[in-house]
Amino acid sequence: MKKALKAAFPVTIPVMVGYLSVGLAFGLLFQKSGYNFLWTVFMSTIVYAGSTQFIAINLLTSGAGLIEIALMTLFVSIRHIFYGLSFIDKFKAMGKRKTYMIFSLTDETYSLLCSAKAPEGVDSNLFLFCISFLNQIYWVIGTLIGSIAGSLITFNTKGIDFAMTALFVVIFVEQWASYKTHLPVLIGVSATSLSLLIFGTNNLILPSMILITAALMLFKKQIVRSTYKLSREEIKNEC
Repeated sequence: MKKALKAAFPVTIPVMVGYLSVGLAFGLLFQKSGYNFLWTVFMSTIVYAGSTQFIAINLLTSGAGLIEIALMTLFVSIRHIFYGLSFIDKFKAMGKRKTYMIFSLTDETYSLLCSAKAPEGVDSNLFLFCISFLNQIYWVIGTLIGSIAGSLITFNTKGIDFAMTALFVVIFVEQWASYKTHLPVLIGVSATSLSLLIFGTNNLILPSMILITAALMLFKKQIVRSTYKLSREEIKNEC
């Protein structure tokens, strides 16, 4: 476990920086909405869903019902269904850790799990578990710091929720720079833009995820070839 933690920490540093910053923003806003640091830590531990937690602030303060909260959470986080599909076999082999791996599959963690490789001599399953665990620790710490700061400092928090958008931009740039092929990114941008034009800002998540999944399946061979530079026979076996 120590070797896995030591290997996972450098991989998670970009997420750590983002989660501490965005978590601080959430903690501030949650504190300003009347919830102390105990509620902040509780939500970050049990719910652990960045964008959903930001939305939950408005839902809780507006007195929304349980059904409304459940439906909103479903629509906001429905993309995680597609995330989980790509890790079904991998998580099955993780034994007792499988449940936590499913629970902790955030956008940023999913990105790391897809690209990070365990160093030689480090158990792959433990390595992936440590990535997920460290990321949640960063988030909990960030929200706790924000909540405590919010109780001690009085200032205008308008616009601070943009931190979540900024984190996604950073991840987008990092993925663009690190991957050999930009086709998945271009597919994501194109599908989301098309869904935005057709369905509007309130209904674009599900259609865009369906389009992205279909396009990735359609261009899977080209993506595999560009990423790993495999022969035609190897690509056939891989796909």
